[in-house]
Amino acid sequence: MSMNAAPLGVDDILSADQILETVDAIAAIQLPNGNIPWIPGGHTDPWNLVEAAMALDVGGRHDEARRAYEWLRDIQNPDGSWHAYYIGNEVKDATLDTNVACYIATGVWHHYLASGDSAFLIEFWNNVERTIDFALDHQTGTGELAWRADDPDDGALLTGSSSIHHSIRCAIAIAERLGHERPDWELSVGALAIAIAHRPERFLDKDRWAMDWYYPVLGGALRGPSAQARIASRWETFVVKGRGVRCVSDQPWVTAAETCELVMALDAIGETDQARELLSWVQFLRHEDGSYWCGMNFEGEAFNEMGAYFTEDQPTWNSAAVVLAAYALGNDGPVAGLFRGEGLPVGLSPDELIAAGVEIENEARSVRPAVD
Repeated sequence: MSMNAAPLGVDDILSADQILETVDAIAAIQLPNGNIPWIPGGHTDPWNLVEAAMALDVGGRHDEARRAYEWLRDIQNPDGSWHAYYIGNEVKDATLDTNVACYIATGVWHHYLASGDSAFLIEFWNNVERTIDFALDHQTGTGELAWRADDPDDGALLTGSSSIHHSIRCAIAIAERLGHERPDWELSVGALAIAIAHRPERFLDKDRWAMDWYYPVLGGALRGPSAQARIASRWETFVVKGRGVRCVSDQPWVTAAETCELVMALDAIGETDQARELLSWVQFLRHEDGSYWCGMNFEGEAFNEMGAYFTEDQPTWNSAAVVLAAYALGNDGPVAGLFRGEGLPVGLSPDELIAAGVEIENEARSVRPAVD
């Protein structure tokens, strides 16, 4: 089960040694207590800490990854939640984000697949169970989850709910491996997939953000023709040839994280040629120490002269996204295939999801007033 060998490179795009350099750059920022802030001296958020820990596992740094999860476990709230941001162990932003909480399930399952440490799954089961139950307490009758547990009336986010969809599937995989039955989670993840696929009006309008475009695919809710159609629908809006993916549709910023998340979404639906091309484009953001600049402007006077970074940082989570994308493209097995859904419960099939959409549309027609 354990991934003991070094990662393979991706053709002539990124070598195994370069991937490990990026992992080393992330590890260099980890604090002695396991915390992985965005940048040295910066804040930490639980979702991005998990992303960074996953990259550490890809690089074979299982002890460092375990320390990251132990730090996260130690600051978990009794109800299973985490706050949005921390400086050290102190709360910086007290928001209770359901997606931020749930991502530990993805990380714990990933660590198990990478390390083969069954004891780790047992040790962290209670933390995973509490956080999934915490989040699902905020699932609505139409399937989506409120993004703020501390203010549920603020609505639901499509990106967050899509990420939660993947995390719940990982949590179900953990439960099954440990012999626990959680049929309520299986029902919840099905209802969530239906909301993501067929109830766009239930989510806050974040249409200008690239994440809302590809996350329903990356999170596994959409597969087959529906996923292909969604990616095609806004490709020209967000993809900048030779550079990568815009963070938002109305600004000239391409970012490493969004580009590499799209790489993983494309890989998940078999579009490997496009995925490899995007990964090759984003290498212009590579720093000499192996980390990656967050992003760059691709228009304007500054770009014409030398390029202009729109942030002067190489965040750990940003570099981690590159590592995870490269590993997915260059390797086989359950760790590389995590976002392809390999080894995870299937949930609703593409045909079942289409049938659910037809049923929703028929119900809507039945309550529409007759037109003279």
